[in-house]
Amino acid sequence: MALAQELYGVPASRLDSFVAQWLQPNRGWKEEVLEAVRTVEQFLRRENLQGQRGLDQEVRVLKVVKVGSFGNGTVLRSEADVELVVFLSCFRSFREEAKYHQAVLRLIWEKVWQCQDLLDLGLSDLCMTQGSPNALTFTIQTRGTAVPINVTIVPAYRALGPSVLNSQPPPEVYVSLIKACGYPGSFSPSFSELQRYFVKHRPTKVKSLLRLLKHWYQQSARDIQLTVEQWGRSDLMLWVNPYEPIKKVKEKIRQSRGSSGLQRLSFQEPGGERQLLRSHCSWAYYGIFSDTRVCLLDTVSPEIQVFVKNPDGGSHAYAAHPSHFVRSLKEQIEDRQGLHREQQRLEFRGHVLQDWFDLGYYGIQDSDTLVLSEKRAGEPLFPPC
Repeated sequence: MALAQELYGVPASRLDSFVAQWLQPNRGWKEEVLEAVRTVEQFLRRENLQGQRGLDQEVRVLKVVKVGSFGNGTVLRSEADVELVVFLSCFRSFREEAKYHQAVLRLIWEKVWQCQDLLDLGLSDLCMTQGSPNALTFTIQTRGTAVPINVTIVPAYRALGPSVLNSQPPPEVYVSLIKACGYPGSFSPSFSELQRYFVKHRPTKVKSLLRLLKHWYQQSARDIQLTVEQWGRSDLMLWVNPYEPIKKVKEKIRQSRGSSGLQRLSFQEPGGERQLLRSHCSWAYYGIFSDTRVCLLDTVSPEIQVFVKNPDGGSHAYAAHPSHFVRSLKEQIEDRQGLHREQQRLEFRGHVLQDWFDLGYYGIQDSDTLVLSEKRAGEPLFPPC
């Protein structure tokens, strides 16, 4: 906080020198980080992504783009989070990207584990994270000083093509975007070159202003009280900085409770859907700046997490095995919420779930949401599929 207090006393005429002295990264440190990131870029460009179901055609990496602070030239000192957008030839439309996005992520995940160059950089924490869009995240280290670097890889459709970035995209791009009917933000990486170009080619003073704003937000943000709810255990109260990665909170929980399973934290805004919180994101990423409650669920592979939405709009998270019957999930709901399993009606994508079918039969996957309601009088015990 001393640095933030010093900023308040700096006259406008000396702000440039303040940015240079305190906020701009050291050139040697930045080059060391970028050298490690170049190893990731080289890996992506040389890998053959053929062979996955639905990807039998030749898959070429058209371009790898650094986005975010490292891409647009506004990175802060010691900020080692790098996001790479990978444009692929197998995505020839927004709809094809939506169709094959998860398959491409799985294939890249397999290739990353086999890359000796990345293993030499201390590869760790490799996982596929859910968001809009889904991404692949992992941590590597610089060769000299072992600085940890959080890397995010997002495959995308190159909607703008090799067009000049300072020109306006043709209307057809936005027409196809609307017709694709994606979730908000799911296709934003396709426009990352425009975003990067807009900031990167601004005057130095504009970039300095952006650094000052980011620094001010990070330093002035007050800690918030986080209440961690877990079924069968007392609530855990923690104080967290909205800008610190969520994985740090998971480490605190693990130290406090000794959990050995896969930790899953979820959050629900009033009137909204419950969503899974990604470990490499911050609380601020989800708009969490005030005291809030989150749900903790421990799962052990091959268990999945499912959200059950109640009639009042609230929801709970449950651990379930894809091969287990719907009945077993209803028993969990009865234990926690008190509604007898015979009175429960569960729906998923318009289908009423029958007790003696397994969850996998209905195609229920990790972090899917089921809708719970109470059966009406006279409703049959075994509804039609």
